[in-house]
Amino acid sequence: MTGPGPAPAADGLQVLPVRGLPDFRPGDDLAGALAEAAPWLQDGDVLVVTSKVLSKVEGRLVPAPSDPEARDAFRRELIDEHTVRLVAQMGRTKIVENSLGIVAAAAGIDASNVRTDEIALLPVDPDASAAALVAAFADRGLRVGVVVTDTQGRAWRNGVTDVAIGAAGLPILDDHRGGVDEFGNELVVTQVAIGDELAAAGDLVKGKLSGVPVAVLRGLDAPGGVFDGARSLIRGPEEDLFRLGTDLAIERGRREAVLLRRTVRFFTGEPVDDEVLARCVGIALTAPAPHHTRPVRFVHVREKRQELLDAMAQQWRTDLAADGWDHERIERRTARGRVLADATEIVVPFVTGDGRHDYPDDRRRSAERTMFTVAGGAAVQALLIALAAEGLGSAWISSTIFVPDVVRRVLDLPDDWEPLGGIGIGQPEDGFAPRPPVVPGDAWVQR
Repeated sequence: MTGPGPAPAADGLQVLPVRGLPDFRPGDDLAGALAEAAPWLQDGDVLVVTSKVLSKVEGRLVPAPSDPEARDAFRRELIDEHTVRLVAQMGRTKIVENSLGIVAAAAGIDASNVRTDEIALLPVDPDASAAALVAAFADRGLRVGVVVTDTQGRAWRNGVTDVAIGAAGLPILDDHRGGVDEFGNELVVTQVAIGDELAAAGDLVKGKLSGVPVAVLRGLDAPGGVFDGARSLIRGPEEDLFRLGTDLAIERGRREAVLLRRTVRFFTGEPVDDEVLARCVGIALTAPAPHHTRPVRFVHVREKRQELLDAMAQQWRTDLAADGWDHERIERRTARGRVLADATEIVVPFVTGDGRHDYPDDRRRSAERTMFTVAGGAAVQALLIALAAEGLGSAWISSTIFVPDVVRRVLDLPDDWEPLGGIGIGQPEDGFAPRPPVVPGDAWVQR
């Protein structure tokens, strides 16, 4: 059940430590120990319980080597074992998502405040642990709420704080969206993490070294009913703007950049930013080229776009007619070749003769031309990848290669500019995602 958070503590909030608790061991009666140590508990109190206590009484202690180095190595193995997803890493420090969906350092696996030959795992289900404690106090005739806490760091902030990883008996996410403040402003995104606020408040009297694992917050009047637990505080991956740490995000981006590129044949027609296009061309021009030259040119076709498309289409029809195709077949075939015509922008890549060496024999002249063509192809691929990295779709179409004289004439370009196809560019109609790499098979030859 969800519901509004508890009303603000109009008469103030008390944060009380529960002193005199033992070093809990598996199977101990936590509710009984709390009732004995805090006979002053009242209806509506909120118990803020360090998760380590529940890990101990629920038997979530793993035997570990006593030697510090061996214990640390064993703990790292446990962290890897309980990691669902690596989020960020700096040196040996890992921020990971564990099986509970919690993103935290070291998967919540802790070697502090336990015996030197043990390591504590988080409770299997902290919400269920909190609910069991609420029920145990209900059996004693006392209505309480419970927040189970763990310590976490935060993005952009130094220091650690306690947060809620389990809860029962009170709402812990107060949703103000759709409400109106005292000035008449509608609240659009405001959700208050009551559970985390309670966890942090409790830690002010628990501390990290004081041996006080439980605090009581008085003044909020926990209703004690059934509410969504602390899982409701975990932001889903589809809404998480910080799903990866910087280093991992950069690494993943590098790894997937090439795989993002695919042929996009349908575009939305949304405008393409000229600055983005220019930036992508600048990236493409970093591709390798022979003899320290710059033989590649990219022509952004706008004013002469329709003239170029019409001229190429006419030459295509002429060529097909020369091949013996009848008029109806020619029209069917050319109607399917509209990718450039339907693209938002058209860029035509060229390789020029600039810097090309001349040789007295055909063999080396042919090799030189091939070398420059390959350099042009590298620049074309770099442009396609750069466009994909900017979220732009592209389609490389070979048509200009078959009609170089037509292209040069329409665009008024030098005779030694050789077109390398045409690139249709625009916002992809259906979006795109990285493709899996191809298994090389017989394309990967070793000698």
